[in-house]
Amino acid sequence: MPLAQIDPEFAKAQLVLLTREWYMHPSGQLPAYEWAFGDVNPPVHAWAAWRVFEIDRARRGGRGDLPFLERVFHKLMLNFTWWVNRKDHDGRNIFQGGFLGLDNIGVFDRSAPLPTGGHIDQADGTAWMAMYALNLMRIALELARTNHVYEDIATKFFEHFLHIAEALNNLGGRHIGLWDEEDQFFYDVLHTPDGNATPMRLRTMVGLIPLFAVEVIDASLLEEVPEFARRLKWYLRYKPELSALVSRWDQPGSGGRRLLSLLRARRMKAVVRRVLDETEFLSPHGVRALSRAHLDRPFVLHTNGSAHTVRYTPAESDSGLFGGNSNWRGPVWFPVNFLLVEALRRFDSFYGEAFTVECPTNSGNFVTLAQAADEIASRLTRLFLKDSNGRRPVFGHAPLLRDDHHFRDHILFYEYFDGETGRGVGASHQTGWTGLVASLLADRPAPEATGAGVTASTTSTPRNTPRPAVHA
Repeated sequence: MPLAQIDPEFAKAQLVLLTREWYMHPSGQLPAYEWAFGDVNPPVHAWAAWRVFEIDRARRGGRGDLPFLERVFHKLMLNFTWWVNRKDHDGRNIFQGGFLGLDNIGVFDRSAPLPTGGHIDQADGTAWMAMYALNLMRIALELARTNHVYEDIATKFFEHFLHIAEALNNLGGRHIGLWDEEDQFFYDVLHTPDGNATPMRLRTMVGLIPLFAVEVIDASLLEEVPEFARRLKWYLRYKPELSALVSRWDQPGSGGRRLLSLLRARRMKAVVRRVLDETEFLSPHGVRALSRAHLDRPFVLHTNGSAHTVRYTPAESDSGLFGGNSNWRGPVWFPVNFLLVEALRRFDSFYGEAFTVECPTNSGNFVTLAQAADEIASRLTRLFLKDSNGRRPVFGHAPLLRDDHHFRDHILFYEYFDGETGRGVGASHQTGWTGLVASLLADRPAPEATGAGVTASTTSTPRNTPRPAVHA
């Protein structure tokens, strides 16, 4: 993403490279990393390809680089099929996938056999696949503007998205879903060999990832793809039980746009309320990977005579999972924060200014979803910007890097950040995802230069007059 803003051709070449025969297995699998080809990371390649295409199109004008989009699309269809065939344990559109880049976020090592036996239906694995289906649907619709053959393929991914949404709410037809109505949150479900299904009520980033599965379609695009639009209407008429599970895509929103999302307005607002709660996910420097509520109330799962405990740990890990050198139990991680900011902005493009949320939660300050996204982005960028004392939070642990004029303006891109103080933790060269701060900074209003660096604003999002509520 940041590279696309500087050199779109290089960014596109990198995306194509990963789908070439040197990297992609003939089955369609993409390797996770160099030391374990068999592991899987979240399937975000289609999202990245689409966003790079958009950035490049804005620079070059016209319809954009359609040959690039078509080339990578065909390879990603192979990868999507691999996921469907390999990571859907029972063929029910509920996906597993293992650790999915979130290392020790769960009670167990999700890449290893469970000590309980059985398997876990993962809210994040399923949501990633819903997002993947929508990403491929959107790419197919873009290609269909000049080649209507792709309308059929766009319909295929739309149908797959609907069936994933159905499974998310009704596992295997047993009326067990990953959404917990009492807590208003998504949880993983543990299936044991005795046939029991137990929601694991651990509030983590896993329960926020369903927000990422959102797409907004302009009315003008639907006019260009009449066969796809006809299929949408067919589902609304003949499959109302499926269409009722997702956003009200049959009802136009701001600018006549249509919304496709795993979450209808009521659920989306409930999850966002937790995101913006400073006693839970919202930290001074972004959204934590695990709720701060688990500091005083650790999650404990008793099984086979053992107690498995997860506690809010904002910086270095206290667990030996994945070598103990990575931690998703409280710190702030850039890749998922960036996707969250983008998701909130897409929701806002549909709901508009009439839809407001309290930010922070219980503050009395109501903002639009776009403004909430801007607030999260602002907190993330403050990690690297000088505060009123001329210090950058990212260097809070290292006086030499923080204060010495030879070092303080040479930024390091840490792997993740302390959920309380913002100090950098883990590897200091993670430009692959922490470099996304460049995209967030590019979207900021031009700040005033002060001295040798840029000073971060310490003001919060301006208080707004509450608007009429939009009801779910």
